[in-house]
Amino acid sequence: MRILSAASECAPFIKTGGLADVVSALPVALAAEGAEMRVLLPAYPALAGLAAKGETALSLRKLHGGPARVVAARAEGLDLLLLDAPHLFDRPGNPYLAPDGKDWPDNHLRFGALSAIAAKIAREGVGDWRPDVLHAHDWQAGLVPAYLKLGAGASPPSLITIHNIAFQGVFPADVLTLLDLPKSAFTIGGVEYYGNVSFLKAGLVYADRITTVSPTYARELTAPEFGMGLEGVIAARRTDVRGILNGVDLDVWNPETDKALVETYSAGKPKNRRGNRAALAERFGLDLKKDTPLFCVISRLTRQKGLDLLLECLPRLLGRGARLAVLGSGDKDLESAFAAAAKAHPGRIGVVIGYDEALSHLLQGGSDVIVIPSRFEPCGLTQLYGLRYGCLPLVGRTGGLADTVIDANEAAIADGVATGFQFAPIAAAPLGDAIDRACDAYANRTIWKSMMRRAMRSDVGWDRSAAAYYALYQELTGMRPEDRAEEETR
Repeated sequence: MRILSAASECAPFIKTGGLADVVSALPVALAAEGAEMRVLLPAYPALAGLAAKGETALSLRKLHGGPARVVAARAEGLDLLLLDAPHLFDRPGNPYLAPDGKDWPDNHLRFGALSAIAAKIAREGVGDWRPDVLHAHDWQAGLVPAYLKLGAGASPPSLITIHNIAFQGVFPADVLTLLDLPKSAFTIGGVEYYGNVSFLKAGLVYADRITTVSPTYARELTAPEFGMGLEGVIAARRTDVRGILNGVDLDVWNPETDKALVETYSAGKPKNRRGNRAALAERFGLDLKKDTPLFCVISRLTRQKGLDLLLECLPRLLGRGARLAVLGSGDKDLESAFAAAAKAHPGRIGVVIGYDEALSHLLQGGSDVIVIPSRFEPCGLTQLYGLRYGCLPLVGRTGGLADTVIDANEAAIADGVATGFQFAPIAAAPLGDAIDRACDAYANRTIWKSMMRRAMRSDVGWDRSAAAYYALYQELTGMRPEDRAEEETR
């Protein structure tokens, strides 16, 4: 089976969040299912070298103001199709934001072009390669299903994955003509969204199937507090919505081989975490004793991530004798508040503003608890890394956090299945209670070691998720199980 994946990010080439990790991991995982996936990406400056060396698969004299081509290339084990349109994508920095921090004013043309080319390849193929399914990701590829459904001629089935519904690609109504969409599409049952055009809504309306990155998030999106204005659209298509959990790269995130760690370790020999813990104490200036639980945060510092709630709970955390290490950046008021807390409590709170990939691995490898008090979280990857590294997640009961962490309530502890701590509702008092429960569990070394081992043996890879996606592709194409067996023998 051949699948075309259309996305605006793909690790390690271009990444602003978890979307990039999923887009890069899925083709590799699907290969084990007998599927061939190619990824269509804009040729940003970081991909210019690949585009220069690749083979031109498609040329266009004009695409929204300039010439363009699609270049076939292979890198990092991925088959890529690069949309080389310098007038649209040869820009420095963040792929969506201008140097002034605001959206590029022509983002509708940039990602409209990505969608149009994806639809063209889905219909016509490139060379002798033609996809059986089109898989679009988030608003940046949201117009692909619309182009397929509203255009002339036969086209393959499509699905769209919502990675974060907070980003919807909303533009003024007059972009409709610029994007070559028919006026008939500008209705409440089409691309119209409160008088504007929404790329994401277009995908949700016209795709044959919709997926989200966790089962709980799929259910939550039909409620106003999570659906962000699109809950009615999703509720109307409830039978076409699937929640499929993300996974993590088990080679990159492996405490037995991770070069970012001072000492590697395993579920069978977790004592080597001590070296990482000592390194963290030095890096963050923390006074750590053997019986001191170390909490950490690795996150964007935003209210969506619930970190204002953690600030409220600092007296409770410190009152239990715990320590806190924070790595992240985001809202300036939260950055300042955590920096001030570190200054007020030297040796007890340490803060690094910014992001450091190696340090994030070391935090997972040496901390005891990772705090993720998100108000909403489509899936989340940080808690999966925590499970893999025996850094027990303390999470808000929402989205993928609820689906991946087994709360250490009395029954779960007694049955030996607990892997972390959940709290609800998402508020300071329940978070404080969860911090207390984590400290109590840490004080019981038998319980804590059992939870660590269970967490580290959790299935956080891509195998099950890839199989679920493949089954969905089969459903879309009508491929029978015997067809799959025949395909796998080829």
